Amino acid sequence: MAEQGTGPREKQRRKSSKGEARRAEILGAAMRRFAEDGYQNAAIGDIAQDVGLSLPGLLHHFRTKVDLLLAILDKRDLESADFIDHYRLDLRGLLEGMVAVFRRNAEMVEVTRAFAILNAESLMKDHPAKAWFLDRATQMQKHIAATFERAAADGSFAKNIDSKAMAAELIAVMDGLQMLWLRDPDRFDMVGGLEAYVSRLQTSLGLDG
Repeated sequence: MAEQGTGPREKQRRKSSKGEARRAEILGAAMRRFAEDGYQNAAIGDIAQDVGLSLPGLLHHFRTKVDLLLAILDKRDLESADFIDHYRLDLRGLLEGMVAVFRRNAEMVEVTRAFAILNAESLMKDHPAKAWFLDRATQMQKHIAATFERAAADGSFAKNIDSKAMAAELIAVMDGLQMLWLRDPDRFDMVGGLEAYVSRLQTSLGLDG
């Protein structure tokens, strides 16, 4: 009779846990490489070396560099689940959620930089993440606009506004503030910048009462 904790299921669980830990380690190394070199210039062999694996060993977990890239993007979106949840709240909740995301991003300079670089690189014609970033931007604008439309419908503010234009403005402000911060994080306060913008927006919409 097998000892408790040493049966086939337990061994499989440990193997799976070890594999997940290794995948997370690879993703972290890839994120650092992408932040330093960009996706196009980063060598998958260097990523393997960073985590003490041979190239075939890394390819056991991620078959191609594209698979590795998409896994990073999916991981990033999962980590932003709290922001997605704020889309389902009222307008005040959405704006507060944006500031909360910026506070978290400010604690992860490396991750935020890598994501910004990948976003910019995806503008290239044949970039493998082009469709992913386009869909993400489209969905983000759609959800933000819907939040403004709900707020207008329930009388949260009296002014007639273009919800799609407001959504685009919010995204542009966040992207712009983040870029300024990434260029000089020690001198520019992106969280404070967004808080000031949100405060002005709430005042203009009559949401600060």
